[in-house]
Amino acid sequence: MLGIGLRSLLLVTLAPALAFPAAALAQERRLSPDDMQRVVRMADPQLSPDGKSVAVVISRANMIDNRWDGQLTLIDVATGAQRVLSRDRRGLSSLRWSPDGQTLAFLANDAGGRAQVHLMAMAGGDARQLTSSKTSVTHVSWRPDGAALAYAAADAEPERTGEARFEDGFEVGNNGFLERAARQPTHVWTVAVADGAVKRLTSGVRSIPIGLAPSGPPPQLRWTPDGASILFAQADTSAGGDASSTRLAMIDVASGAVRPALPSALPSPARQSQPILSPDGRVMAFVTARAGMAAHQDRVMIAATSGGPARDAAPDLDVALDVVGWLPDNKTLLLSGTDGTRSGLWAARDGKAARINLGDLDPVQASVQGGAVTFTATTADRPPELFTMASITAKPAALTRLQTVTDGAALGRQESISWKSDELTADGVLTYPPGYTPGTRLPLVLYIHGGPVAASRQSFSMSPQLLAAQGWLVLEPNYRGSNNRGHRFQEAILGDAVAGPGRDIMAGVALLNQRGLIDPARVAATGWSYGGMMTSWLIGAYPEAWAAAVAGAPVTDIVDQYTTADGNRVRAAQYGPSPFVGDNMASYSRQSPIFSAWRAKAPTLIMADVGDWRVTIPQAYKLYRALSDNNVPVKFIAYPVPGHSPADPIRSRDVWRRWVDWLKPYLNTAQPAKP
Repeated sequence: MLGIGLRSLLLVTLAPALAFPAAALAQERRLSPDDMQRVVRMADPQLSPDGKSVAVVISRANMIDNRWDGQLTLIDVATGAQRVLSRDRRGLSSLRWSPDGQTLAFLANDAGGRAQVHLMAMAGGDARQLTSSKTSVTHVSWRPDGAALAYAAADAEPERTGEARFEDGFEVGNNGFLERAARQPTHVWTVAVADGAVKRLTSGVRSIPIGLAPSGPPPQLRWTPDGASILFAQADTSAGGDASSTRLAMIDVASGAVRPALPSALPSPARQSQPILSPDGRVMAFVTARAGMAAHQDRVMIAATSGGPARDAAPDLDVALDVVGWLPDNKTLLLSGTDGTRSGLWAARDGKAARINLGDLDPVQASVQGGAVTFTATTADRPPELFTMASITAKPAALTRLQTVTDGAALGRQESISWKSDELTADGVLTYPPGYTPGTRLPLVLYIHGGPVAASRQSFSMSPQLLAAQGWLVLEPNYRGSNNRGHRFQEAILGDAVAGPGRDIMAGVALLNQRGLIDPARVAATGWSYGGMMTSWLIGAYPEAWAAAVAGAPVTDIVDQYTTADGNRVRAAQYGPSPFVGDNMASYSRQSPIFSAWRAKAPTLIMADVGDWRVTIPQAYKLYRALSDNNVPVKFIAYPVPGHSPADPIRSRDVWRRWVDWLKPYLNTAQPAKP
């Protein structure tokens, strides 16, 4: 997914004589790509054990150095008052309160750019660096007595001298082709708070799985209440293509012995991740795929730590779920997911789940401490702010008002719509341009989400608002494979990567045309990642339908995805068995947009990072060659950075400037009627 920019907080007081009516202010301006850096980012909010403060990383764009600058901030729950604890550290993340609430642990970079565990006493004073790991620390967790922490870090590369410095060939396994050395396994250590003494707990080739961005939250280290063991997730190797082998394990801290945490609970091909222990340590919750089948809907399962089968925490809730945490009663789990075009939180107990009333808030991140819930959430007209609830039945209370990017801006109204496609019901979010006049047929931009296991939601997002600000209707279709309409809808994409989702999208466009909303001669297909894949498919499969297209990080050949991307062999669960076995190559070719790209006619902008590990850039080159060789107007912009999309504020802004500017001449000028 594309990154969003940040902003500086600016308070302006107008004299009474200069005050303007609210309606006039609302029409004063529209959002543009230059507003992206004004959005404030908030990450990893953590409520203190006494419930009085929330620690959170608040980041804003530094346009001079082209980076996000994070501040470790403490927010008073009663008053909302903010106190910056640290403002000059790079890499702030993974905030964790000590059990007594007197110390805050967090990760931040050392002088060499490696993430290390730091401790900050709430009584005062600067933070101190606790670890000196040779590689970056990726996880941190307090021992229940507060005297030590567990952390994870990859093994260091062996030191070489003399001629051995150039003996750097490495064995290739299920890793992506961009890697330039063997990825070392990530292991578990402990470190004493008093003197920094470290103890290694795990070793060997098995590894904590470390996903490359964008990916879900890393699996955490979970201490048992007696501090004798640690629950964690471990894969066969550190290679991204071995992620499906991830299983839960338990470490005996005294001996370092590792045993399966679920010896008889879930023998299946699906990964197990996100383990969380109940407060009394008797039950574990974790995430795995429905029925143990990889690429199926994510379910939250619970199992006794003493052994026995796992069971679904909310079997009647047909929503792809993540686990947030346990409530103090040891029986109730807080879950999160997307249902239709809204995200939500649910409380699950005894196999039953009840949705928590959040009003018009659409939750983004959530954590639970005791019985209280802290979360970030968007509304229809605001980027994420921070909220807290004293209990799951309490009314959410706003703790911040950091976002001002939409103040005084005219925003497009959003509407959730649904339609029939084949035997399915698809849905999506329609954003009207500000000041829309009913009865007017307008240009339409499809903004197709990535994933495909994701969903567009009816809440504030910069991307559709930037497009709607140009006077265009914007449809964000949730095609089959999206995770917002139950497991059958999500799993309908398996073995049918593009044709079925393409029919879903085209049915949504047809609905808008039937409603008299769009000019069918001025329709554009756009998207990033899987959205770029669908764009690449649509322009070839329906060549007469499009006035223009934007394909960002496009998957064009799923054989490349299977062989060269960071997930590589994991993709077989979605696309089908290996293309190199039997006649499976025919199925992979049928599902690859590149083989119909010769039919495309739409002027197309392609964008990609040269160091994209998720969707390797040769796929973008293939699309560029296919279009240019067939005399289709095409421009290809490559960004010389690593990652799945530009992460810095200036390149992120450049992506959206180019996106909008490419579409303008094709959508703002009358086009010949489509046959």
